[in-house]
Amino acid sequence: MKHILTLIGLLTLASCTKDTNNLIVKGTIKDLKKGTVYLQKIEDSVFINVDSVQVNGNPNFELRSEIESPEVFFLHLNKTNKDAYGKIPFFADKGVTSIQTTLKNFELNPTIEGSEQQALFQEYLKMMARYNDKNLELIKGELDAKKQNDSLLIAENAKAFQNLLKSKYLYTINFAIRNNNSAVAPYVALTEIYDAQIKWLDTINNALTPEIKATKYGRELDAYIAKRKQEIQ
Repeated sequence: MKHILTLIGLLTLASCTKDTNNLIVKGTIKDLKKGTVYLQKIEDSVFINVDSVQVNGNPNFELRSEIESPEVFFLHLNKTNKDAYGKIPFFADKGVTSIQTTLKNFELNPTIEGSEQQALFQEYLKMMARYNDKNLELIKGELDAKKQNDSLLIAENAKAFQNLLKSKYLYTINFAIRNNNSAVAPYVALTEIYDAQIKWLDTINNALTPEIKATKYGRELDAYIAKRKQEIQ
């Protein structure tokens, strides 16, 4: 009987461990010989490590974490205390996410496969990259206009900045409403257009499906809007 109880206890513990670590992140960092790979997420506006693994000769890694609903995590690499690389953001969900990258271009062009949210997130990031490229062009144009002391060109460039920002916000609003059944929707609202007019944030929030409203970012968006409304009363 004692052995049976012990076996039941071990099975229960194994089951709990399996349920707790319901996110698995595995992949390869080509050409990495030695370093530490971290799985991170943001809590209270601060990056925290949820798991890590030391790489020593084998570029493959596997990391685990608990996840209740779709959430953005980050893969971070640190070779030495003075040699920290950037972060690879990805939209994780329960199950396996695969990340393939290289040491040389760690955060630049990773191949990420996993959740449906990740595919949608990549679509959004691709469009944001176009806006960022245009923004850099306008910054260069602004510097050139100031060097020439051309007030007309400076004014035109300032107007172009405003139009670009408006376009970016409208795209994000429409993207979120169009994808109201994905946790990506409240996430981009919170991170990309948090300072938009409350009516637009409300429009996104009201469009979310009940399932998405119950996710981490759905709850956070609802609480954020309520806080902003309270602040202007």
